[in-house]
Amino acid sequence: MRLGDVGVDAHARPDALARYLQDVAGDDWDDAVGPDEDTWVVRRTSVRLLEGGHWPRLGELVTLSTWCAGTGAAWAERRSDVSVDGAVVLEATALWVPIDASGRPRRIRRNFFEIYGEEAARKVPGRVASAPLAPTLSRSWPLRRADLDVVGHVNNAVVWEAFSEMTSHVRAATVVHLGPLEEGDDVTLASAPGRFWLVVDGAVRVAGEFD
Repeated sequence: MRLGDVGVDAHARPDALARYLQDVAGDDWDDAVGPDEDTWVVRRTSVRLLEGGHWPRLGELVTLSTWCAGTGAAWAERRSDVSVDGAVVLEATALWVPIDASGRPRRIRRNFFEIYGEEAARKVPGRVASAPLAPTLSRSWPLRRADLDVVGHVNNAVVWEAFSEMTSHVRAATVVHLGPLEEGDDVTLASAPGRFWLVVDGAVRVAGEFD
């Protein structure tokens, strides 16, 4: 873990971990498939601290391993282990959806199963849901151009910065993307104990929960 990945307590920030997970997923796809016309966007990510594990600290060598754990008609589940000094400390599960050049979801291609093998054939549900909006606090959540990715949405890892606004220690966390955050959106960060929502014009675009 490097200086830009950690908070004031020298532990990895949740958004830094989300970026690591995103990067290793992209690296795995590039290694397995190579140049491809599809872009994958994440719909849900969950992380869990294992018993006896800890969030990576500044200066620790972190290793990630990832694999496909199942699919649906137009989505795939990716699991990842985060290890420190060879011991797995965190587990993550993410639901990804392939989109075409126009930004519309598309079905999983046949060669996906040839690449990722039998585990990819395991069926996983693609429905995402979150707790109803019930905030006790609200504040403005200004967007920056630096938050946007190549498809014009606020990057997944940026959304995880909301955790750092509410807590410095997370044992388990889930983020659900119900809709994109885009340039020009007037975003409100609404929160309640153990939960947050990113809201635009009264509609929840992103929801998170943590313990």
